[in-house]
Amino acid sequence: MRFKSMPYLGGIIVTCLALLCPAAVAAEPGPFAGFNGQWIGTGKIKLANGAEERVRCRAVYTEGDGGRALQQSFRCASDSYNFELRSDLESHGNQITGNWNETTRNVGGTVSGRGKSGKIEVRVNNPSFSADLTLVSQGDVQTVTIRSEGTQFTGASMSLRRSGRSARDRERQAPSAVVGGR
Repeated sequence: MRFKSMPYLGGIIVTCLALLCPAAVAAEPGPFAGFNGQWIGTGKIKLANGAEERVRCRAVYTEGDGGRALQQSFRCASDSYNFELRSDLESHGNQITGNWNETTRNVGGTVSGRGKSGKIEVRVNNPSFSADLTLVSQGDVQTVTIRSEGTQFTGASMSLRRSGRSARDRERQAPSAVVGGR
């Protein structure tokens, strides 16, 4: 008699899994979704003396650990000012933590904030500097806003375009192969 109830029990288990699994499958992508790849663009930086300068920027983002980690390299230059920000970020749900280093001035510190698919809002800190960064990625367009106080650099806003897709992104968007030729 025990063996006759096994298909019934199996049906209950399958039904329960079917009810629970769609939530996992349909879960919103992590906060680093949409950033992977290389980006180039222009923008403006604001200096403490009130001057604004146009900058050219290049960013490279590399997603890792199943979408829970992001390495960032972000470089901008104008005629008289440049910066290069590198960071290693991790997400725990929508919470983001990590470390940053501004290589042209040899300073670094911590990163903390939050994010959701395509949008990151973080604060970078060290004992003598802090800034708020907002990065928004929609398709092949990304905006970056930086706000800071108490240093030569008070802020920036940039608009970037994806310059090339990573192999991983190309695989995600590649059309299915057509069986049977033309």
